[in-house]
Parts: sequence; C-alpha cells; structure tokens
Amino acid sequence: MEQPNQRAVFKTRIGVIATTVGSAVGLGNIWRFPYEAGEHGGGAFLALYIGFIMLIGIPVICAEFIMGRSTKRNIFGAFRMLSTNTKWAWIGYMGILASILILSFYSVVAGWTVEYFTESITGNLGSMTPEQHHAKFNSFSTGWMPLVWTFAFLSLNAAVLLMGVRKGIERISNILMPLLFVILIAFCINSLQLPGASEGLKFLLCPDFSKINSSVLIGALGQAFFSLSLGLGTMMIYSSYFSNETPLIKSAATTAALDTIVAIMAGIIIFPAVFTFHTEPAAGPKLVFEVLPSIFNSLPYGSIWSTMFFFLLIIASITSTISMSEMCIAFFIEQFGLKRKTAVLINTGIAMTLGALCAMSFGPLSNLTIFNLTVFNLFDYVTSNIFLPLGGMIISIFVGWIIDRNIVEKQLSSHNTTRQWVLKLVVFCLKYIAPTGIGLVFLSGLNFI
Repeated sequence: MEQPNQRAVFKTRIGVIATTVGSAVGLGNIWRFPYEAGEHGGGAFLALYIGFIMLIGIPVICAEFIMGRSTKRNIFGAFRMLSTNTKWAWIGYMGILASILILSFYSVVAGWTVEYFTESITGNLGSMTPEQHHAKFNSFSTGWMPLVWTFAFLSLNAAVLLMGVRKGIERISNILMPLLFVILIAFCINSLQLPGASEGLKFLLCPDFSKINSSVLIGALGQAFFSLSLGLGTMMIYSSYFSNETPLIKSAATTAALDTIVAIMAGIIIFPAVFTFHTEPAAGPKLVFEVLPSIFNSLPYGSIWSTMFFFLLIIASITSTISMSEMCIAFFIEQFGLKRKTAVLINTGIAMTLGALCAMSFGPLSNLTIFNLTVFNLFDYVTSNIFLPLGGMIISIFVGWIIDRNIVEKQLSSHNTTRQWVLKLVVFCLKYIAPTGIGLVFLSGLNFI
C-alpha cells in the first residue's frame, strides 16, 4: 500500500534549508571533525575535506534529492518506483534498518548530553577536576540513568514528529538551526580571545600539504561522507516534501556549505582551547564529557558556557534524530497504510527497545557481546562501516547509471535555469568520482586498505 493520501510539502525555502542542514549537522560535526582534523594535520585535512565535499558530498545529496522528489516516496518506495528490477528495493530495506539502528545508539549519546546539560545548569560540573570528570562519566555511563535519559530524549523526538511535517519538523528546524548558529558564533568569539587562538587557527586554517598521505586522504574522504549523513536516505525523505520549485543543486550546495561551516566553527572552538590548555582533541565521548567540561571550568562563567555547549549538542541531536525517525515513519505510513500517530509510536517503541540495549551495554549488559563488540559498538560498526558507505555508493550508481536520464535532468534543471555544464558535472561525479571515493571509504572501514 504505497500511495500516501495527501503528501505534505515544506512551506518555505528557509524550511527546506533548515531541515536538510538539521539532518546533516549532528554530534559528529562537534566531536568527530576536530578529532579527525587534529589527527590528520589540520589545514591540509581541511582543504581535502572541502574538496571532497564538493566532488562527492554535493553530488550524492543531489542523488538523494532526485530520488525523493521525483517519486514523493520513502527510500524503499523510491527504489521500487525508479527501477524495473524489484531487487533494487532491498537497498531501501537496508536504509530503513540503518536508520533505526543509528537512532537507537545515537539517542543514548543524546541522553548523555541531556544529563550533562542538567548538571551544568545546577553547577555540579563546575568544581570537578579532570580526574573527577573522568570518574563522573564512567560512573554515569555504566549505571541506569542513561536508560532514563534515552527514553526522555526519544519521547521529545516523538513529540516533534507527532506534530507532522510542517508544524513539527519544519517549524522546529526553523527555530533550532538559527539558534544553533547563534550559540556557535558565541563560542567562536570566546575561543578567539583565548591565548592559544592564533596558534589554533594557524593549525586549522593554514595547510601544510607535505603532511598529505594515504591516511589523510581516506580520513578526509570519510569525514566528508559521514558529516553529511549520506547513504542513509534522510535527504531522500526530506526531498520528498520539497515543492517542484525547489532548486535541487542550489539546495544541495547550500546544505553542504552550511554543514561544512558548522564543522569549521567546531574546529575554531576546539583548537584554540586545545593550544591554550595543552590538551588533545580527543575523540568522541572523552572530548565532550571529560576534556571540554574541564576546559569550561578554567573559563570565566564556566557553568554558563558548559550549559550553552550541552544545549548546543541537544539541538544538533534532535534535528538529526527527527530525520532518521521520519524515514521509518514515512515507510510505515506509505507501505502499510498506518496513521502518522501509530507510525510514530511504533518507531519510538522499536528505538526505545534497541536503545535500552545500547544504553545498558556500558554497564549491566557490558558482557553481552557479538563478535567481541557490545550492542552499542556493534550497531555503530555495522552502520558506519557497512550500511552507510554501501548505501551511498549504490545510490550514486543508481542515479548515475540506472534511472532514466530524463528524470535526472528534469529534477536538476530547475525550470531550465541550471547551466548545462553544472548538470553534466553532477552526473559525472555520480557516475565515476562518488562511487570510487565512497568505495575507498567502504574498504577502509573494513580494514581492507
């Protein structure tokens, strides 16, 4: 049962950009980019990253946009409509599965940010030493409270989705994304006043191309791909709510540019602090929940900065999780004829069940392992190293080689206002550059290269 009754359409151009940027911007922009840049030489990594965003990121976003708007369907329905071979639809199932798995463990980390947000408000983090921050995170993450915060976050996520596409997703994105940039700007201004600001900016913005090697290339490729949440199908479901007047290439370029700006701003926030306080831009939870709180304690009005920072992470989390959830919700509605409320409740129930396993994998269920991986790490590994790059590669090949060229040109032409060389460049990248680049990321993730 595929045909939706009356498909919603984003009301404004600002709504289109706010929702797509909200989908792309997430926790990875805040903690993964500074770590990857720090590990791979700073400015040289950034230069390569921007190049790969242009050659791979924007074309693959365009590919998802083409599939979504031309069919007005979820990822499963889009593959089935655009191909005479029904086997392609199985890629849609992979995207749906990936979205629910990512939502499950992502919500656990989002729950951690809610805990630290409340602790920042009360001032409980302000008097801790670095060792105490380490002990605090270990004690918290191995207990039962992450389960409570995971459920609370998923309930908030469901509340937004129950309001629908326009009144929920678009309206919330229109509020939260400008607020996210305001907070980022405030942090950047503060970081630029630190003693290590000039040294940090030099490291981030001045490339030393002698540092480029295969590791830096693969790192920049992977960051460009993962930063935009490509291969999952979230851009596809959002583009199914685009009006026919929405210019796809321009929207894709704007989304990629703003997502890149967020990553660079995160670097501007982190690296001056790193050089000022002589710390390392550590990866993941250690950076966010141990290193940065210690740095905030060293700043005037540290509790205020800490509160703002964790609120920033909550914003980045919720705008990402609503797009992941909407993929599954649209699938339930369009394929099974469910009402939106029922679809939201089913999606939330599945995410809470799997999220509970992920939350408990740091404590009570830490001994439950599959292939020597906890549930949390298993979901992370399978989605990041297999589902996302494989999905992105197949979407590129599908749009570049399989579907009718007339559909591609019609969707990208924007009423004949798009220059032909731009259109041809996007198609060329989808045919050759994107599959090759994403293929390298895929092989690297599986440790084949």
